[in-house]
Amino acid sequence: MENGLIRLREATLHFSRWGKGGKILLAFHGFGQNRAYFAPLAEAVQEEYTVYAFDLFFHGQSTWRQRKIPLQKAFWTDLIGQFLRQEGINAFGLIGFSMGGKFVLATLEAMAGRVTEVILVAPDGIKTSFWYNLATFPGWTSGFFRYVTVKPEAFRSFARTFRWLRIADKGVVRFAESQMNTREQRLRVYRSWTMFRELKFDLSRIARLINGHRIPLVMYLGQYDRIITRRNMNRLLGRVAHHRLIVLPAGHNRLIADVAGYYREHAGWEGRDQTGDHRL
Repeated sequence: MENGLIRLREATLHFSRWGKGGKILLAFHGFGQNRAYFAPLAEAVQEEYTVYAFDLFFHGQSTWRQRKIPLQKAFWTDLIGQFLRQEGINAFGLIGFSMGGKFVLATLEAMAGRVTEVILVAPDGIKTSFWYNLATFPGWTSGFFRYVTVKPEAFRSFARTFRWLRIADKGVVRFAESQMNTREQRLRVYRSWTMFRELKFDLSRIARLINGHRIPLVMYLGQYDRIITRRNMNRLLGRVAHHRLIVLPAGHNRLIADVAGYYREHAGWEGRDQTGDHRL
């Protein structure tokens, strides 16, 4: 593993590089994680791929110092473009887990002609339920969320009420609570929500790019995942002419490691001689 970074204006993006395979894969982690979460997957694919895994802003070592200005797609395009020039990369694949799905879609939208494949693992950015927003990017007023950042008992009371009324899946509420345990965690939720709010996508356009450039698309979901559901993913998959959906017997949090295991077992992302949807 080798580490590196890129700087553009007041932003710093840290990354690690694994493997020496001929294919390039850019990897973006989920909320509350960092680039190290891709280590099991990078090890599994190291003979075929060179993997660059990034710390997203407010996670790991990467920094975003423009606290009053949300991340714009144009800035992200400039930043990734600088990275590609720095590393001498022309064509590349993309993989993103959960929140990292937004960064896959932003990169794909800007550089579809250079993208060789897309692997989405329980991705955000397509269609998220209220409960996913509760767990990671609450879609309420910034004033309320600033309040619960410094007054966590308000959030705990809210979560207890949802459990008591049985209108939220217990696993999702527990996940939400786990992301709000400390002030640092609460600030990360608030800053990620406010700073990444411009990363929204026209799924018809995304599908046209995938179809037009004939980019292979593989999506992995967890059978027991209550955060990202198969039903919501149809908003994109229903528009993509050729794709592969694989449902693993897993929940949400460990899906990167589960995908690494699947890759090892099947000697590839899609498995041997399989087409269409597949449930293990």
